[in-house]
Amino acid sequence: MFPYYYDPTYVLLIPAILFTLYAQSKVQSTFSKYLRVHSSKGFTGAQVARYILDKNGLNDVDIQLSRGKLTDHYDPGNKVVRLSNEVYYGTSIASISVAAHEVGHAIQHARNYFPLVFRNTLVPIANIGSSMAWIFILLGFMVSPSFIDIGILLFLAAVLFQIVTLPVEFNASNRAIDQLKENGLIAFNEESQSKKVLDAAALTYVAAAAAAVSQLLRLIVLRNSRRD
Repeated sequence: MFPYYYDPTYVLLIPAILFTLYAQSKVQSTFSKYLRVHSSKGFTGAQVARYILDKNGLNDVDIQLSRGKLTDHYDPGNKVVRLSNEVYYGTSIASISVAAHEVGHAIQHARNYFPLVFRNTLVPIANIGSSMAWIFILLGFMVSPSFIDIGILLFLAAVLFQIVTLPVEFNASNRAIDQLKENGLIAFNEESQSKKVLDAAALTYVAAAAAAVSQLLRLIVLRNSRRD
């Protein structure tokens, strides 16, 4: 019998936690490394983003400066590519790679890329599910195991969101590399460096999906033990 304050199911989360720490370390170190490697073409991240957007007929998509580090993202609601200071003004391999990646999301949006459309529809459901799930799970331990089933179903939305995010991010990275090459924004020998930056960033999304799945498995184990 385990003490009441000890939950042995936390062991299920350890691999995902370690993987998450590794992914965060990897993206930080890789970004920092290639932030010091300047692109031979000399374009800034903002210039690269604007050029690719215009080349793809997305003149209505704006580019804005975003505060913080690695805060780069595409806002589909306002059709804005937001770039952190290091990416916006930087001329490094890391800067132009991240900028191109965010523009990749803008292109997905314009082309109605299904995984992105699907993920966007999941956002409100996933937000509600991830926050409400734990309330029902707590009720499951205090009142009835049936509430745990409701909590698990709600948490499934958050898990699905993380899983659907993977093809969205990988596709945006592929589009970024293609656009950089096709538009002559990167030299041939810099392509592998750009891929390293984007692959490292993708690891964080893989880690997030792994963590979500691990948490789901833990909840299922808890549900089963509660019923036993």
